[in-house]
Amino acid sequence: MSGEASTPGASPRAPRPGTQKSSGTVTKKGDRGAKEKPVLVLPPVGEEEPKNPEEYQCTGVLETDFAELCTRSGYTDFPKVVTRPRPHPAFVPSASMSEKPAQDDQRLSASCSLNSLESKYVFFRPTIQVELEPEDKWVKEIYIRGWRVEERILGIFSKCLPPLSQLQAINLWKVGLTDKTLSTFIALLPLCAPTLRKVSLEGNPLPEQSYHKLMAADSPIAHLSLRNNNIDDHGAQLLGQALSTLRSCNRTLVSLNLAFNHIGDAGAGYIADGLRLNRALLWLSLAHNRIQDQGALKLAEVLRPFELTHTEVVERRRLLLEKGTQERSRSVNSAALAEKTDKTQTTKTPKGLSKKKEKSGGESVRKEEKSGSGQSPTQGTPKKEDPTKSGKGKVTVPEQKTSKGKGPKTGNKEKRSFLLESELVAEATETVNPLLEPVEHRDGKVFVPGNKVLLHLNLLRNRITEVGLEGFLATVQYQAQFSKSKSPSKGPVGLLRLSLAKNCFSPQCPAYATIQELMLPRAPVTKAKPREEETT
Repeated sequence: MSGEASTPGASPRAPRPGTQKSSGTVTKKGDRGAKEKPVLVLPPVGEEEPKNPEEYQCTGVLETDFAELCTRSGYTDFPKVVTRPRPHPAFVPSASMSEKPAQDDQRLSASCSLNSLESKYVFFRPTIQVELEPEDKWVKEIYIRGWRVEERILGIFSKCLPPLSQLQAINLWKVGLTDKTLSTFIALLPLCAPTLRKVSLEGNPLPEQSYHKLMAADSPIAHLSLRNNNIDDHGAQLLGQALSTLRSCNRTLVSLNLAFNHIGDAGAGYIADGLRLNRALLWLSLAHNRIQDQGALKLAEVLRPFELTHTEVVERRRLLLEKGTQERSRSVNSAALAEKTDKTQTTKTPKGLSKKKEKSGGESVRKEEKSGSGQSPTQGTPKKEDPTKSGKGKVTVPEQKTSKGKGPKTGNKEKRSFLLESELVAEATETVNPLLEPVEHRDGKVFVPGNKVLLHLNLLRNRITEVGLEGFLATVQYQAQFSKSKSPSKGPVGLLRLSLAKNCFSPQCPAYATIQELMLPRAPVTKAKPREEETT
């Protein structure tokens, strides 16, 4: 019965089998097991502080920091940080190696033991691959492939990634992201260095398709790849709204890769709606999707002059009124500031004039006549001082006033010119809303020039027929004509590369051949060849 009574007390020994001792030792081991239980359960990140009260200070070496933080979090087996393997050079067999294959095959068959197989499959073990700068050996890119990244691992990354001052890209391929872990990952991005501009999340389908959160207004991402994520029309709608709406617009994203998804005509229409008012995206790939003619026509429509909707016209009027009030208030403020400077300068001139009269002689008056003769714009204010100086000579007094007026008036001019230059700089740095671009009125409708900022559009392997080709042919013809009438240095001129191959039309189609002919001289590669020939 004593053995049976000791059974409940030995229950904490269940996770630690192997030893049987007296009841006193059992209770001690049970207490020790209870203390170690939180470590075995792996509590969330941040609860290891009672075990390690001192916060670990990351050194900027990812391999050391990640291993130390994983150990402190209770991990015993965690991925290693390794350098990303480079592709091997092309193998060229030689004549001297023709005699060795038989011997190598014998050695390989003799060494096929369990240990050798495990060593050969090290490649498939979870790792964190990093690409280093060639000179400084700082971490430049991070690649994680094929193992599940949990929220606790992201918590560790939030501590060891910010010290990486040269980090430029994070690539997560099939890491089992969820909508919750995606939100944790997005919160991690602002903590990283400002050099981080590229994020690739491929092979991570999400039930809620919340990828649009990566394109928020405060997102630092400039290059985003979302291939193989099963994004459908609903996900494309969220992404299109993240590109632009009437009241918001993404101004940091430069390239977006949505290839190998399930986007159809409706989804392509949502992406086209996002391109209506977006003037930041330069590169867009919708290859290997399910886009047909209707979606292709909507995409082609926004790349040439298109009609504004009623809500867009109303928003344009509101923006014009707002801009007019701002310009009026700015002009009033600048005029008031100019009047204040004029008053302060005119009140200081009599003292300077009296001193100048006592010191200056006839020669100085002649010099001032010569210097003041070209100050025709500044001859208005000195007339106010005529009554105070009427007792002096008619010849000397006006000239002295013009010479004294020269100093304050030129200073006033400098201040005015400085204000104008600052206003011009402010207007140049501000991004112009596409609704405020020059418009064209046709039959009571308002047309804007269209999106000419997008340079690359990839629609490879979709379901576009000759009907959709006609829309792109009209777009390419318009942009080619527009680029001829405008110098390239004065702004964007439209598409430089358009990929429409492998769709549902013949490569010998006349519309497709015309598109190829028009796009050939616009491609950057073909433009570079004549320049190289000129230099040679």
